Amino acid sequence: MEIIYSDDRVVVCVKPAGVLSTDEPGGLPELIRRELGDPNATVRTVHRLDRAVSGLMVLARTARAASDLSRQIREGTFRKEYLAVVHGQPPMEGTLEDLLYRDKARRMTMVVQEPGKDVQQAKLSYRVMGTNEKMSRLRVCLGTGRTHQIRVQFSNRGWPLVGDRKYGREDGVDPIALWSCHIAFDHPRTGARMVFDREPPAVKPWTEV
Repeated sequence: MEIIYSDDRVVVCVKPAGVLSTDEPGGLPELIRRELGDPNATVRTVHRLDRAVSGLMVLARTARAASDLSRQIREGTFRKEYLAVVHGQPPMEGTLEDLLYRDKARRMTMVVQEPGKDVQQAKLSYRVMGTNEKMSRLRVCLGTGRTHQIRVQFSNRGWPLVGDRKYGREDGVDPIALWSCHIAFDHPRTGARMVFDREPPAVKPWTEV
């Protein structure tokens, strides 16, 4: 696992696919403690990536830093952007808004038409970065951070993510084509704007569009 930046308040890393974001055996905080060489270090998750998804994450190294980063997420000053490869050819740019229902028993998220219990508004914007006859590469900016939001909103419109076996109904073994490429936040101690960018690995399907 790669640590990009670390100080006494935050640590920024590239989360590997297949690793949980939360603090449990084998989870990302535990892996970071190993990399830091301190099994007792405070490492707190403040935002999440799906287990199958890779890319940039920031974690807090103190309770106060975790509180400040969480505040930034709530207030919308914490910025997260993703790259995705989807089947099909969406319009060159757009904004998607839906009501999402989270079925906790099935661990599934779905688009619904009416407000209700466990229903939340979801919003994202995107632009097409490249396309061919089968797939499109998108840059996605989240307006909200709902579970499986990107995967569900694009799948619902007939543009499922390449490699998404949960919402795209694929049978292959390729990893899901969703990558956290950009995060930006104010440092919890100094207030300086911290900006990090990272491209996905040069493998399929990223090299195809």
